[in-house]
Amino acid sequence: MRVLVTGGSGFIGGHVVARLRGQGHEPVLFDRHAQTGSEVFLGDVRDYATVDAAVSGCEGVVHLAAVLGTQESLGAIDTAVNVNVNGSLNVFNAVRRYGLPAVYIAVGNHWMNNPYSISKTTAERFALMFNKEFGTTIAVVRAYNAYGPGQKAGPVRKIIPNFIIPALRDEELIVYGDGSQVMDMIYVGDVASILVRALGQCVVIEAGTGRHTTVRQIAELVCEIVGRGRIVHVPMRPGEPPGSVVVAPEPLSSDVVPLEEGLRLTIPYYERLESSHLVSV
Repeated sequence: MRVLVTGGSGFIGGHVVARLRGQGHEPVLFDRHAQTGSEVFLGDVRDYATVDAAVSGCEGVVHLAAVLGTQESLGAIDTAVNVNVNGSLNVFNAVRRYGLPAVYIAVGNHWMNNPYSISKTTAERFALMFNKEFGTTIAVVRAYNAYGPGQKAGPVRKIIPNFIIPALRDEELIVYGDGSQVMDMIYVGDVASILVRALGQCVVIEAGTGRHTTVRQIAELVCEIVGRGRIVHVPMRPGEPPGSVVVAPEPLSSDVVPLEEGLRLTIPYYERLESSHLVSV
């Protein structure tokens, strides 16, 4: 099965592509950047003609392309809306035209009032509307806080690389607020598996572990595993409410990777980057 993966060269996209290959499918990347070793459609999801051409040659779509970042999107509201909403509508219209199944990756923090959460959740609602009104088969996967090998520390500041890298350097791990914010950390391999499995289903999946872990606890666990690092607290970032709880309502299953194991699978990736001087915070 030829499956188009928008945003296929990104963090989650790379794991989805690998999972598709492992299951005997033929992934086709749709991205603004070329990547060796894969068939790539160079383009932008805001361009319907390019999206339509890419979708027309495939048998399914996993739609991941988006403008990311809770705080970062505050400075790019128009871009977040154009990519995350209008770009998604281009994908949904194309899969409707060709009668293809699709998967849309949504967010767990749908209730937060920042441009990222608002735009991603707006696109989710359009996906559900397309299913109801036009008979499409677009699965919605609400991914919580994905982490794992390959995740960049910036420009969008993700929690795990921004804890692991300073810990490896025996530097300060920056915790925003008092660290009581609760997060549901899910290993990227589990997210990729859920996304691929959802293709062809008309479902909404809460892709989280259901486990409550505070930001402070995550930082402490990283320091414990690495054996270095120290935690400091700074004021909350714009767009993120203090004391927030972003956790899946119930566990997916008992076979998801626990956080401790996921960190032990992830830390060696950053150790290799550190030894090669290829990583920055």
